[in-house]
Amino acid sequence: MIETRSLAFAYAQAPVLRFPDVTVPQGGTLLLRGPSGSGKSTWLALVAGLLTPASGQVVVAGQAVHALAGAARDGWRARTLGFLPQKLFLSEALSVADNLGLVFFATGQAVDHGAIHRALAALDLSALAGRKPSQLSGGQAQRVALARALLLQPKVLLVDEPTASLDDEACAAALDLLQRSAAAAGATLVISTHDARVVQALPEAQTLRLAREGTA
Repeated sequence: MIETRSLAFAYAQAPVLRFPDVTVPQGGTLLLRGPSGSGKSTWLALVAGLLTPASGQVVVAGQAVHALAGAARDGWRARTLGFLPQKLFLSEALSVADNLGLVFFATGQAVDHGAIHRALAALDLSALAGRKPSQLSGGQAQRVALARALLLQPKVLLVDEPTASLDDEACAAALDLLQRSAAAAGATLVISTHDARVVQALPEAQTLRLAREGTA
């Protein structure tokens, strides 16, 4: 579940971004829509606790996000959220399997190699476990990042522009994978997008529409 109330954020020397209130039930799907500059990535970062709002409140899975600070917030994020950003942030120095293993360090847990194996197998990535990110195609790298995001069975899955550079066939496959993966984890799914194909593919999804400079 995600709930925001009177949420606003201000970058230095920039207009204040003010966001509409929204409540997304657990297991629901939200499309975050709006043009470039409307604050879609900022909204995701606020929900993830990566940014602190100028005002307002964010509650995720029953937790007031900004009541937490420092290591407590980092640990909560790792346990509760799966985040698939536009830039995948896979470490080139590590194998695919070891990239997934970093999730356990973020939560202070011992690495669960069985969980890593299951996460990779679920997305048909087992054969790539020993490869470095530079040895992956773009689609394979995205699936690895999704496996990492889903590794701890998050309550909320945040996805930023997953179809921006994909053709129609790859777009449909990516959306199907996201929906199936979120459903299997029982996760609330949020997709930030300006892609009309996503809207057409998910007609029953809840929509939060942002305007430029957050004036919606």
